Amino acid sequence: MSHSFLSQPWMDAAREIREKYADQATKVTTSIRMNQVITAVPEGVTGDDVIKVYMDTSSGDVVMELGELEGADLTVTTDYDTARKLFVEQDQAAGMQAFMAGKIKVQGDMMKMMAMQTSMPQDEIAKTIAAEIKAITS
Repeated sequence: MSHSFLSQPWMDAAREIREKYADQATKVTTSIRMNQVITAVPEGVTGDDVIKVYMDTSSGDVVMELGELEGADLTVTTDYDTARKLFVEQDQAAGMQAFMAGKIKVQGDMMKMMAMQTSMPQDEIAKTIAAEIKAITS
């Protein structure tokens, strides 16, 4: 079954996928606590035009949930379509283009954002998790 990106059902299904592979997944080596503000959310996804999401790798695992972290290292603001390209499509070129065009705004520790790009696992388990999350996304 597919779900709208960042809807509560999508978040629940994505968490289940990450949990399914938790014992096989490579640990994240950099602690990053990031709030994300996603704007221009299409009607029907959550009932709001802005979604707040956080990602926390301080445990060594990728934890992504709706809401905000107190004392986050950084806050990234971008539009829904760009966020989808980054998190679901994993299109790093689109991310760079969006950043250069001012579609991605960063407040806080920019070095943590840069570290995130190289510290996220890229092995076969990470690719499997990403493919399964992409498959549940409408």
